[in-house]
Amino acid sequence: MTTLTGSRPGVVTVGAAPLRPEDVVAVARHGARIEIDAQALVRVAATRALVEGLADDPEPHYGISTGFGALATTFIAPERRLQLQASLIRSHAAGTGAEVEREVVRALMLLRLQTLATAHTGVRPAVVETYAGMLNAGITPIVREYGSLGCSGDLAPLSHVALAAMGEGDVRDAEGDLVPAADALAAASLTPLVLREKEGLALINGTDGMLGMLLLALHDLSMLLDTADVAAGMSVESQLGTDAVFAADLQALRPQVGQAASAANLRAVLEGSPIVASHRDPAVCTRVQDAYSLRCSPQVHGAVRDTVDHARMIAARELASAVDNPVITDDGRVESNGNFHGAPVAYVLDFLAIAVADLASISERRTDRALDPARSHGLPPFLAHEVGVDSGLMIAQYAAAGIVSELKRLAVPASVDSIPSSAMQEDHVSMGWAAARKLRRGIDGLTRVLAIEVLTGARALDLRAPLQPGPATGAVRDLVRTVAGGPGPDRFLSPDMEAVTALVASGAVAAAALPLSNTKE
Repeated sequence: MTTLTGSRPGVVTVGAAPLRPEDVVAVARHGARIEIDAQALVRVAATRALVEGLADDPEPHYGISTGFGALATTFIAPERRLQLQASLIRSHAAGTGAEVEREVVRALMLLRLQTLATAHTGVRPAVVETYAGMLNAGITPIVREYGSLGCSGDLAPLSHVALAAMGEGDVRDAEGDLVPAADALAAASLTPLVLREKEGLALINGTDGMLGMLLLALHDLSMLLDTADVAAGMSVESQLGTDAVFAADLQALRPQVGQAASAANLRAVLEGSPIVASHRDPAVCTRVQDAYSLRCSPQVHGAVRDTVDHARMIAARELASAVDNPVITDDGRVESNGNFHGAPVAYVLDFLAIAVADLASISERRTDRALDPARSHGLPPFLAHEVGVDSGLMIAQYAAAGIVSELKRLAVPASVDSIPSSAMQEDHVSMGWAAARKLRRGIDGLTRVLAIEVLTGARALDLRAPLQPGPATGAVRDLVRTVAGGPGPDRFLSPDMEAVTALVASGAVAAAALPLSNTKE
């Protein structure tokens, strides 16, 4: 899976105010250090005192002196409660499958830490400090692909993290080596946690995994949307399309915000293009209008932008949340609730998967047009050097088509499914974790499809010589040429495709054409 990059690390303060999306990216991807707000620790200690008072109450309190889930009515004697908390984590650390990516684990750790620091969970300050210490030491617990239903929180993934904080199980250290959790904690001068009343639940009842993946996806999509506009501009230009349809007054007739932003990008990308100018005269070009995949690029790209904006709003609300069950309220009550249900996050994850699939689909259609001499307006078949001997970019389009087909399957929503669990106590679940996992794969596929369009567009622009591309598209073409060869006899194509994919993933393609774009983070 490709890894997209962004700004470099700094210091992120937890507990003073809700985290920002860029804070999560900085910690998850770039190792930004964590600082805990001192007043937050004071508040955490105060609510912990409330929990300890309830632990001595002969009346049962869920998660403090009772079992969990379907066993919530079972009273647990004081001398068994340490075992109760440890047993909860050990039994719930039941993930299976491949290891989850380091950035995802770090994101969910940070988000759980943020909730712990709100003083609504009832944990001790030592728990907050241990999670911050693990992040700062680069300790990444092994979390497995399968195990979360996205309700009662991402239970299994968060339990694997809590298990490592207890000094059990395996982790990756800062160098990426697999080591026992106890050894990693010792090397970082961290004492393994011995969980007390309520703390086991507090560590695992959250939407942190799915939210972390949503925030990473939103960060990536901000850049990939700019890249899609750039790729579309290269296709319009190299296929002798018109930029007239992107005029601001035409876009204003349909005042969709995202559409206007993408159209503005396309105007900027195509500004000053000698190729576009060469066929602007109706006497030279008699075509009335371009195909939808060219002409309607702002409408499709813009709809994706608006979907991203909606998802960003939901993510911001979730970032401001304290998700746990039971929760300690501001007036000191301990109340059960359903805030751990992942439906709000799951829905937008699925919504984004639909948008990602369609964005890749229109990109692949533009690529295919460039390779078809019946539709490319003068370009050689498959952009091949010697037609019949060379195949050019024929199979690159196959790769894009295969990815788009998979993205359509990944667009099937996970959140409409629900499998009851915990003896029917948890009888409706969100499947938000699954929605997030497939969105990550979708973004990887989109990155590759856009890279194939950029590679195709760069070769098509070269084949328009002696006409030259505009400044923006020319800059992208020149960037592509630093890693991939231009027109000529067939060459081993896969390395070129991977190299251009890396350029797209790094944000370099978008930056080359739109250096002042306000959509970047």
